[in-house]
Amino acid sequence: MATAAPQGVSSLPLLYKDLQPLSSNVHGDYRLVQGNAASVIQGVHAVPLTIDEFIMAQRSFPIVFSTGANPVPLALLGLNEGVNLFLEEDGSFRPHAYIPAYFRRYPFLLARLRPDSEDLSLCFDPSSDFVKTGEEGEALFAEGQPSTVTKSILEFCEQFEHAGARSAAFVQELVKAELLMDGEVSIQMEGASQPFIYRGFQMVNEEKLKDMRGDAARKLMQNGILPLVYAHLFSLSLIRDLFTQQIARGLGPVAPGGQEAS
Repeated sequence: MATAAPQGVSSLPLLYKDLQPLSSNVHGDYRLVQGNAASVIQGVHAVPLTIDEFIMAQRSFPIVFSTGANPVPLALLGLNEGVNLFLEEDGSFRPHAYIPAYFRRYPFLLARLRPDSEDLSLCFDPSSDFVKTGEEGEALFAEGQPSTVTKSILEFCEQFEHAGARSAAFVQELVKAELLMDGEVSIQMEGASQPFIYRGFQMVNEEKLKDMRGDAARKLMQNGILPLVYAHLFSLSLIRDLFTQQIARGLGPVAPGGQEAS
C-alpha cells in the first residue's frame, strides 16, 4: 500500500491533493494542528481498509472489495458517490463508530520519492490545515531532530504499510481460491414497485466458501483467513442500514425509473 512517487494530482491517493517530503531543513518550525476532519472526508463514501481493522470495523461499516484486477478492501460510509453518513453536523466523526486508519493517517503517508528506489520517506499533504507554522499545535521537530510526535506519526505510518502488505496478501489468497464474485444487494422498500439494487463491488462467494474441502479449507483456517472472511460477510447486513439512513436524510439512492426515494 506504499505510495509511489507522485506524477501529478491524478496519481495521488484518496484525500491527498499534494505530497511533500517532511524535512527539518524546510519544515523545522512546522506544527501538527488539530483540525476539522469534515473539510477532508466530507463526501468520501468508501475508504481503503486493512485486514487488521476488519474485526473492529465490521461493527460500524459494510466491508466490501473493489472491482478490477487488484481488489482492495473498502469500508462503505455511504452507498452513493459524495455521501458520507458518518459525519455529524459539527464535522466530527459519528460517536462510537470506528475511524478507519486511512483517515487517521492523513495528512501523512510513506511514499517512494524515486520510482527506482524501495526506500520510503515520510511525506505530508501541504494543502491540509493540519500541518502549518505558528504558535499553535505540537512541534514536528526539536533542535533539528524529529519530535516525539513525528516519531509516533512515522511509527503509525509504518504499521499502516505493513498492514497494507498483509491485506494485499490476504486478497490475493481470495483471488487464487476464486472466492471473490461480483456483489449485489437487493433492498425492497415498502411501497416501491421494484427493489433497489446495489452493485459495483466484490464480495466473498459464501456458497463456494461452504463447499471448500480438504487442504483448501485447512489453509483458510491455518493462515487466519476464515475469521476475516466472516467479518466481511457479517458486515454486509449493514448495507441495508446505510440505505435506510440515506433515505431518512433525503440522499437517495435513485429508484428504478429515475425517481429519488423519499
